Amino acid sequence: MALFGRSSRPERRGTPFSALVVGVGNPGREYERSRHNVGFEVIDELARRSKVVLKANRDKALVAEVHGEYLHYLLAKPMTYVNNSGQAVGPLARRFAVDEVERIVVVHDELDLPPGTVRVKVGGGLAGHNGLRSITQHLSSQDFVRVRIGVGKPPSKERGGDHVLGRIPAAERNLLDVAVQRASDAVELILKHGADTAMQQTNAE
Repeated sequence: MALFGRSSRPERRGTPFSALVVGVGNPGREYERSRHNVGFEVIDELARRSKVVLKANRDKALVAEVHGEYLHYLLAKPMTYVNNSGQAVGPLARRFAVDEVERIVVVHDELDLPPGTVRVKVGGGLAGHNGLRSITQHLSSQDFVRVRIGVGKPPSKERGGDHVLGRIPAAERNLLDVAVQRASDAVELILKHGADTAMQQTNAE
């Protein structure tokens, strides 16, 4: 089946990559294991499964190339901090000729979903997520595929920063650890069978 359910056709000449998979997060040890960094954790898990190593590149990101039997795609963790994620995503998409926005998968934290919930979505609004807003601005489109990992709402709007960046109770962290695995599975479904199949299987759970 063609990537993202597209009809079968030859890839553009000189384009070895069928997709760009981006995890949203903040660089630095102080942000590790925070709600805002679950996207990074998914990229790390996908890299582990594919036995590749993420390395710094000139597009302000850590990047790994995955060349499987049928799929050839990029894994990326922007080093720009969440709010400026598009500064890495835009140049990566252009340099590696991933020139159809539907072939870009963004994994991110989602306040509007309960902790540990995983959902796949194509396009749609930004739900106040500054990382998605930056990516949209640099791609001139918001029709990329999203893998959303629920982190729950903060107690108040004023405490949103503390919620996504602060320490997580152990029970909730356990939920997020499971969600990272499920989100990684969802990305693999998208790459192998298309976003529609991934939505049917992932969103039904």
